[in-house]
Amino acid sequence: MQNKTILVTGASGGIGRAIVRTLGEAGHSVVAHWGLHEGAAVESTALIPDDRKLLVHADLMDASSIDSMWERAVNWKGSIDVVVNNAATMPEAGIDASDAAWEAAWTQAFEVNVFGAAGVLRRATNHFRETGGGILITLSSWAAQRGSGNPNLIAYAASKAAIAAATKTIANSYAREGVLAYCVAPGPVNTEMTARAALTQGGLDAVRQSLAIGELVDPAEIGSIIGFLATGSARHLTGATLDVNGATYIR
Repeated sequence: MQNKTILVTGASGGIGRAIVRTLGEAGHSVVAHWGLHEGAAVESTALIPDDRKLLVHADLMDASSIDSMWERAVNWKGSIDVVVNNAATMPEAGIDASDAAWEAAWTQAFEVNVFGAAGVLRRATNHFRETGGGILITLSSWAAQRGSGNPNLIAYAASKAAIAAATKTIANSYAREGVLAYCVAPGPVNTEMTARAALTQGGLDAVRQSLAIGELVDPAEIGSIIGFLATGSARHLTGATLDVNGATYIR
């Protein structure tokens, strides 16, 4: 199952970096999307040969920008086999925040994590239906199932639940057309985003102490899971949510 063409959104972040490196090492051709940090995306894909990587920019809050990204991605090799919907933002504002801060957090979380991600999901699903099938992998969060332990991340948790529900709907609706769709729901991952969010929760040490396994999820572990799902060998796992939290949250 080598040599698939895979679009990964948010390739410049901690999880995205691990995903593109894993996919590149497996021999796939990777379309690495970046939004704000081109240099980080370049670094993420540094070990992938030039003929197997394409860096594309898109503002996921802009539908026309998503259209442009998708067109470039498809035209590069002629089609897309797998889409990893990874890009996300994590704005903080609790219920006691100012009205302006509250509204800004919800707007940003839903514009990127829901509307932008759903735009990618829609384009991918229609493409897969036309080409005979494909794989859609959504990076959700354990906060989508259990709510966030950080009350300032209420908008983030809600947005991750929304895109997870959308992914499950795709899985259920288009399985017979060869569209496989999965959610991966990590707990706290060892990334800069987690470190920022932990500042209001006593820091990373406090977060680690709250976890059953006593450690944050290694981004490379998420990359390995994505790599497995991208093979297409787990067809009857479509629609599933893979919880990756070291047994802190068990359903």
